[in-house]
Amino acid sequence: MKIFGIIFVFATVFGGYTWAGGHLSAILAVLHYEALIILGAAIGAFMIANSTDVIKHTLKEFDCLIKPEAHSKKDYMELLSMLFMTFKLARTKGWLALEQHIEHPHDSELFKQFPGFAANHHATTFFCDYLRIISLGNEDPHQIEALMDEEIETINHEEMHPSHAIQTMADGIPALGIVAAVLGVIKTMGAISEPPEVLGKMIGGALVGTFLGVFVAYGIVGPIASALGSKAQSKVLYYRCMKVAVIAFLNGAAPQVAVEFARKFLPHHVQPSFMELEEKLNELPAPG
Repeated sequence: MKIFGIIFVFATVFGGYTWAGGHLSAILAVLHYEALIILGAAIGAFMIANSTDVIKHTLKEFDCLIKPEAHSKKDYMELLSMLFMTFKLARTKGWLALEQHIEHPHDSELFKQFPGFAANHHATTFFCDYLRIISLGNEDPHQIEALMDEEIETINHEEMHPSHAIQTMADGIPALGIVAAVLGVIKTMGAISEPPEVLGKMIGGALVGTFLGVFVAYGIVGPIASALGSKAQSKVLYYRCMKVAVIAFLNGAAPQVAVEFARKFLPHHVQPSFMELEEKLNELPAPG
């Protein structure tokens, strides 16, 4: 849908221009150097403003145009199942029974049953770190919740870097379009002795810079920044789901009830139904 949206933006803008009697040749004749000025300056400014890590992170997250959500309903079904198995093991055999799984999560037979979760290194580390704190004797849900909130806020800040970086670029592109237009006017003034039909084309070419800057900023780059932000929020939701379940369990909820708290926290488009989750939990083997 996002790729279709980009195509639709181009089709409606340039289709409307052509329908109104405009000639695309007038834009295409100057598009190459106007685009070089605007996009080249925007990319250069992006590189100046951001660290290498943020640049790499931003490029990596451009798959948001194909995969707008970081986690699907199936992923959350797996996460809730993993949480249930972990809590059930802790409830029946004690927190120390989790030690082998916490210390070596990638070798854990418990986590290997949930390959999507096990493959998410950051989420696995996040979850195991809190299990380790709890197993060491700190079972105060208020302290654990406060610490989780602080870490999730840090994760949210990091995940939003690409969105903020691209949005900053989008905010600056209209001004760079004016720069390109001013350069076109300077070029036109240098040829002021030319006949009106030549000057008209040159002035029209200069105005393409203003058009291109506004069009690219609000029609393409800005929406991509919003898409990056939405995907970042969907990543953070995964951690918040774990937090809700852990805190509910520490407050004395049974494993299935703690998992139900986490299920109800999820947005509807990724939330399994009560019956779907119950059927899944009934299929799980006994924790060992």
